[in-house]
Amino acid sequence: MKICIIGSGYVGLVSGACFSDLGNTVTCVDINREIVEKLNKGIIPIYEPGLHELVVRNLKKKRLLFTTDISSSIKKSDIIFICVGTPTKNNKADLKYVFNVTKSIKSNLNRYKIIVTKSTVPVTTGDKITKILKSNINKNKFDVVSNPEFLREGEAIRDFQFPDRVVVGTSSNKANKIMKKLYLPLIKKGGRYFHTSRRSAELIKYASNAFLATKITFINEIANLSEKLNIDVKEVAIGMGLDERIGSRFLRAGPAYGGSCFPKDTRALVSTGRMFKTNLSVVKSVINSNDKRTNLLLNKISKIMNNKIKNKNITFLGVTFKPGTDDMRESSSLKMIPSLIRKGAHVNYYEPTGKKKELKSKKINFFDNIKDACKSADLIIIHTEWNEFKQLNFKKITKKRNFKVFDMRNLYSTSEMKKNKINYFSIGR
Repeated sequence: MKICIIGSGYVGLVSGACFSDLGNTVTCVDINREIVEKLNKGIIPIYEPGLHELVVRNLKKKRLLFTTDISSSIKKSDIIFICVGTPTKNNKADLKYVFNVTKSIKSNLNRYKIIVTKSTVPVTTGDKITKILKSNINKNKFDVVSNPEFLREGEAIRDFQFPDRVVVGTSSNKANKIMKKLYLPLIKKGGRYFHTSRRSAELIKYASNAFLATKITFINEIANLSEKLNIDVKEVAIGMGLDERIGSRFLRAGPAYGGSCFPKDTRALVSTGRMFKTNLSVVKSVINSNDKRTNLLLNKISKIMNNKIKNKNITFLGVTFKPGTDDMRESSSLKMIPSLIRKGAHVNYYEPTGKKKELKSKKINFFDNIKDACKSADLIIIHTEWNEFKQLNFKKITKKRNFKVFDMRNLYSTSEMKKNKINYFSIGR
């Protein structure tokens, strides 16, 4: 099939590369000419394992192309995926990019096409897109479908190729048949195809992210209680996760959730509830608890350092919101590091992606290896659970004698650290 993907950011780029790898001809459109030129040379602007190889392979086979020409790309395509950003504005999803794209599609509809929203959009967005597209000239030339993405950063290629489910929301039998044919290679590998209404598909995405955010927030609160009761929250999480109705995934205590999805999607869902006069009190509580999480951990750091932060050398291992990505959006490190600097700390950090991050302060030092980042550390904070942080010899990477380790991801055994005479602190234990 001939596919047009509008928006070559994270979702658009991954989806475009994966669809082309299934044998489709894919044109990815973006307004940023510099990014388009780089992508056509196989230069990837984001860190995602396996993506570079996928893009290069399909560029060589001429199944994948990047362009700024939206008009031509729309006219040549059978299916158009809208993959532009929907950032939060005043706690609502800002849909201006979605509607701008919709207007471009309207003026270039030359035959029947399926317009698919893969961007995360509030319920009824598909209705609004349909209303914009409708005209006497465009009658019977399109169907609007909701096909939300469920890609985890760091594991996006695998998630696309081996999905838990493919959700397609449409009332059109014609569009549904074409979409099912598009996803057939993934369905044959075991991916579950779920056909539903368009509004249901839109809500499934928000409800899924809100529920996962709830699991993270719940176990973080249980971790707070576990510390007071001298209980290991990891054991509590394992015991809970063995119940198949609950499951173990996302029951891992740590920093506040962050990233490109959970923060904005929970806020947008509450906004949708408000619009339809429905009080989503559970989701509101999740947002409130998560917002307070960073300050709670900063207070714990102060206690670990005996309230003596000034002139202390503090090293962060990882600053992204999760491993396997270079995404800094809503990462708790963005609040923690400036706060520690304001208290007079000297902050270093090591980032496995090898990329220096914009952390809004000149008083932060970036290192591209762990030893240099930690050698003068009074406190080492494991912020992100990258695999290379799981078997560190702390006494070899720092020269300080009385250094401390704050493991925000509970990667290490408290008994082993005690045995090795390391001043070790963790979450909920």
